[in-house]
Amino acid sequence: MTNANLRVGPGHAVGITEELISDVVHAFYTRIRADATLGPIFESVIDDNWNTHLAKMCDFWSSVLLMTGRFHGTPMAVHVKISELGPHHFALWLRMFRETVSDRCPPDAAELFVTKSKMIAQSLQLGIAHHRGELPDRRSLAQPSP
Repeated sequence: MTNANLRVGPGHAVGITEELISDVVHAFYTRIRADATLGPIFESVIDDNWNTHLAKMCDFWSSVLLMTGRFHGTPMAVHVKISELGPHHFALWLRMFRETVSDRCPPDAAELFVTKSKMIAQSLQLGIAHHRGELPDRRSLAQPSP
């Protein structure tokens, strides 16, 4: 592959590195596991495979922000199987994610993480609603609470 064919993800321009992604992912899921609402949901789905899940999430964010192409998964298929997921779960997830990246990242990097997380949450919510035969109003989709 020549340099002209290399894909450069948006994260490079704002200083996102693999190390930063790993730091964000590990810190975020430490918060998730301690949360009374989201922790039990994640624990029931992930079971004892936390190391595998964290590695997969690092690959996911690396693919999203650095365009490494390392992630090979089906997030929608995984999330539609979780019957209790609703907009309030996504709003909490987004708030906790925003707090984590704000604590761990330079401002421009945090902003990019947050922008992408909102797009991902909206896509997952729309896919879940479609799978359930619902027609959500886009205004009702979760937004992070302040």
